Amino acid sequence: MKLYADEDGRHEVLSLGLLVVSALARVEVPSALWRKHRAGEITLGVAATLVASFEENYLGSGNNDPRFVSIEVSNAILASAARLTATARLRSFDAVQLASAEGARLADPSCDTFACFDGSLREAAATMGFALYPG
Repeated sequence: MKLYADEDGRHEVLSLGLLVVSALARVEVPSALWRKHRAGEITLGVAATLVASFEENYLGSGNNDPRFVSIEVSNAILASAARLTATARLRSFDAVQLASAEGARLADPSCDTFACFDGSLREAAATMGFALYPG
């Protein structure tokens, strides 16, 4: 969300390159942007523009590669996320994002940094041994 909404931490996230996300981001980010519109925080036009920008970043377009590497939601990730809802007291989508990061790190140990601004999610990621961004 920090890439699209004018929120604290936006400038830090804009400086990052390729990001690994759960495939659930495909629904989660547009949902959050449309929620901002319904709450009167952004206009319909701004919401539509931001959703289109996210979709372009997620899928890529023309000469632009995707900005995200999407981790598919497998049964193993769902099982890990279900455990995290109990052990780390995370909400469902937060648990899936963290379980996806764990899956990415298992596949590629260099995926060891977790970008997040939510306190409980940051704490859970740190407990799992992730470096945190922003530090």
